[in-house]
Amino acid sequence: MKEKNKFLPLTPEEMRERGWEQPDFVFVTADAYVDHPSFANGIISRVLENEGFKIAILAQPDWNDSKAFTIFGEPKYGFLVSGGNIDSMVNHYTAAKKRRSEDSYSPGGKAGLRPDRPTIVYSNKIRAVYKNIPIIIGGIEASLRRFAHYDYWQDKIRHSVLFDSMADILIYGMGERAICEIANRLRNGESVSEITNVKGTCYLSKGKPETEGAIFLPPYKNIVEDKLKYANSFKTQYTEQNPYSGKVLIEEQESGLYLVQNPPQTVLTRQELDRVYSLNYQRSWHPEYDKMGGVPAIEEVKFSIISERGCFGGCNFCSLAFHQGRVVSSRSEKSILNEAKGFTYDEDFKGYIHDVGGPTANFRHEACENQKKYGACKNKQCLAPKPCKNLQADHTEYLSLLKKLRSIDGIKKVFIRSGIRFDYLLEDKNDDFFRDLCKHHVSGQLKVAPEHSSSEVLRLMGKPEISVYKRFKEKYFKYSKEAGKEQYLVPYLMSSHPGSTLKEAVKLAEFLRDENYQPQQVQDFYPTPGTVSTCMYYTGINPLTGEKVYVPKSYKEKQMQRALLQYKRKENYDLVHEALVLAKRTDLIGFTDKCLIRPKKNENTNEKRSNENERKNNRRKTSLSKHQRKNKKGSSRNKK
Repeated sequence: MKEKNKFLPLTPEEMRERGWEQPDFVFVTADAYVDHPSFANGIISRVLENEGFKIAILAQPDWNDSKAFTIFGEPKYGFLVSGGNIDSMVNHYTAAKKRRSEDSYSPGGKAGLRPDRPTIVYSNKIRAVYKNIPIIIGGIEASLRRFAHYDYWQDKIRHSVLFDSMADILIYGMGERAICEIANRLRNGESVSEITNVKGTCYLSKGKPETEGAIFLPPYKNIVEDKLKYANSFKTQYTEQNPYSGKVLIEEQESGLYLVQNPPQTVLTRQELDRVYSLNYQRSWHPEYDKMGGVPAIEEVKFSIISERGCFGGCNFCSLAFHQGRVVSSRSEKSILNEAKGFTYDEDFKGYIHDVGGPTANFRHEACENQKKYGACKNKQCLAPKPCKNLQADHTEYLSLLKKLRSIDGIKKVFIRSGIRFDYLLEDKNDDFFRDLCKHHVSGQLKVAPEHSSSEVLRLMGKPEISVYKRFKEKYFKYSKEAGKEQYLVPYLMSSHPGSTLKEAVKLAEFLRDENYQPQQVQDFYPTPGTVSTCMYYTGINPLTGEKVYVPKSYKEKQMQRALLQYKRKENYDLVHEALVLAKRTDLIGFTDKCLIRPKKNENTNEKRSNENERKNNRRKTSLSKHQRKNKKGSSRNKK
């Protein structure tokens, strides 16, 4: 039975039950309150509680009613505002900009309990009621929108979310260290306007800041007018995302008002991460949501373990580099094993750990020794287009951890469901982990992400050549067979990424034909803030190289590229046919094994003409053969 008093207060009544007259901070979140270390509102609130602060949770308030933001009264030190675990626009809309019907981060999966852009909406509502209260914004939405950015849903450049929200401080990246420093300085009597030097934060400056060594980005008005300047600005933001060498970045939002970004925080040490994940989480949604069926988003993660943060994979369509960063930090074996042992005391635990991983499951340490001192390289990636010679591919620690986890009494299976970076796996000369993965940690099928088959598209994605996936696939089935298991691979694929012409999309369809695989789901490229690929989508320029990039933007072409990945579906026939004609690949319309679809009725294709001629020739040969046999019989009779 979940006890309300073990959760942080969600209502004024629960606050009074704790004997509080006033909270130190009110945490306003667009997600339902789930006290679990996979949820931002769970982690940040517990970290602050551990620092001695009183935190009240205001989850999914009615943004149409200003009184909804006053139920706890005025907090002692300020409001904390988060848009939730994922960007609200991604939460609300598909890649085709169609409204989603469900929200897995809301009670009962009900949609409509948060506004679009809640970080802005909530902050504006708070500011309207409490004129001078400190407002600190953070989370994925704030982090990825901290600079002026391209907004796919409005198809325009928006100001920094800090400018639009009228908040005082923006925390970007993983915010535990920054929020603790800010909270303690407020408690010590500092004004929020004085807190301008915390790493991992942004603030607004009235008047041009005089900061030694700072880099001035092109002003908002210039990047709106010039896409090349936007691309160059993004490149600077991306390459300066380094806690060891990153400079202060300054971007003018409006005349005389400047966004100032301090350099990133260094990643949490192993000891700091262990402390964060050892706090008093209830690992469930607040009991208030029981009557509504709970919060669906917890189902996959309740018995999963986050073992690391950060990713040096360098996928250009992923926002991790801009949020968690490219340097990996991980928890100790002891911390992870203790969390797993705790599962066995939960009445809902059936013996199965769903995942042990993070952004990339098989990254447990920095990519190389240099990253420990200097962070990620500015001008090259660790894995693509080829693995760096300094890369240290080693699964020894991860293998040891998994063996210990599955030996715990009460644990039947330990699965790995977060991403496996297969090119990194192949770089490890020791295949012990690969064999162990296939034998113990695959739940029937393993999901991996080759994403495409075209060399050009893969290069722009920051992914390895498709030949690397094929080598991985061969080994995977070999080791699965050795383990006596019939297991499958589920490759994630993406359509309409920048650089993908119809010609490239057809190549991907041919790859699927040769693999004899038809994906059940296909992901269209989704231009989310803070990614290299989104910059390519908006500007038509690869910001890292300056090269021009083809971008499929029309709804019709996106439909065709998506349909080609599922060319066997009857409902996709017309789109696939049109795509093949436009791509001048009518050789793939016909009756041979190499063809993707059959011709339309009465369609006069070269393939059809060739097949008809072949059938005529066969009929002619058959007729001649019959005639020859008949003549032969007649000749025999005459001889008799």
